[in-house]
Amino acid sequence: MKIVSGMRSTGKLHLGHYLGVIQNWEKLQREYESYFFVADWHALTTKYDKTENLKNDVIDVVSDWLACGIDPNISTIYVQSLVPEIAELNIYLSMVTPQNWVERDPTLKDMAKILRTKEGANSQISYGLMGYPVLMSADIMMFNAEAVPVGIDQVAHIEITRDIARRFNNIYKTEYFNEPKPILNECSLICGLDGNKMGKSFQNDIKISDSEEVTAKKIMSAITDRSRMRKDDLGHPDECEVAFKYWKIFADDETVQNVRCECEKGTRGCADCKRMLGSLINEKLADVREKRRYYEAHKDEVEKIILEGSQKARSQAQKTIREIRNIIGMY
Repeated sequence: MKIVSGMRSTGKLHLGHYLGVIQNWEKLQREYESYFFVADWHALTTKYDKTENLKNDVIDVVSDWLACGIDPNISTIYVQSLVPEIAELNIYLSMVTPQNWVERDPTLKDMAKILRTKEGANSQISYGLMGYPVLMSADIMMFNAEAVPVGIDQVAHIEITRDIARRFNNIYKTEYFNEPKPILNECSLICGLDGNKMGKSFQNDIKISDSEEVTAKKIMSAITDRSRMRKDDLGHPDECEVAFKYWKIFADDETVQNVRCECEKGTRGCADCKRMLGSLINEKLADVREKRRYYEAHKDEVEKIILEGSQKARSQAQKTIREIRNIIGMY
């Protein structure tokens, strides 16, 4: 079975990406023929005027993937824009996709809301952003994926891709395209240091590539139990907005129960708790960060992996696009 999944080229990734996506990819690549891509065209939908770091952002994303165990020997790692056949398929799919299908996409609505928040209520949605759901479908259908690993909040993406694949097959009287199914991520989700969704733009994230010192400092800023005023106040772990949630993600059950007990008895203060938590997270990420430092110092290897993977992906895409042109009846 073939799977396809990707990430926008937003630069260095954080623990939300690692726990929510990359760990799942690392496991799935051993079970499926896997295509993982950096979506630099998708990045342009909201950052079309901020491209000065676009290439470095791509390298940072792939470096993080490699450090976290995505293996270029068993997975195809590529950059979206280095496979221009995806853009051609996007054109064909856009011709058969009704406008209202695009407009109802929840992610498009969320992205438009973010854009208006940043640029004002009168900001205009670009043609590229409006076509985001179709381009995303082209990403998946380019390699005729049978499944796509996603979080529960992204299932709507797969539904529109299934709809487009079905409509294409019906119009051109073929069974060429699969209707891909979602593979739901079972990895832990992690909130930001302020209790909200973790994100680079919110400045509440811990990056995979952060140093031990930076991580420890960031953890000390994490929100805990707001009702505790003194170290020996009785704590309420389930009301701890961030720190205890992190313990449940990174520690074993016995340790979590010990943290809970000491917090409830008032024998573990929040500051001490966060210092120990920072040490635990640094320990858990030590191997990943060692590999990340290696790739940081050997960007030429990362670029070689990108180019070779993109060429492999493009060879497959060229075969697919020839077959699609023939189905449609192009010259």
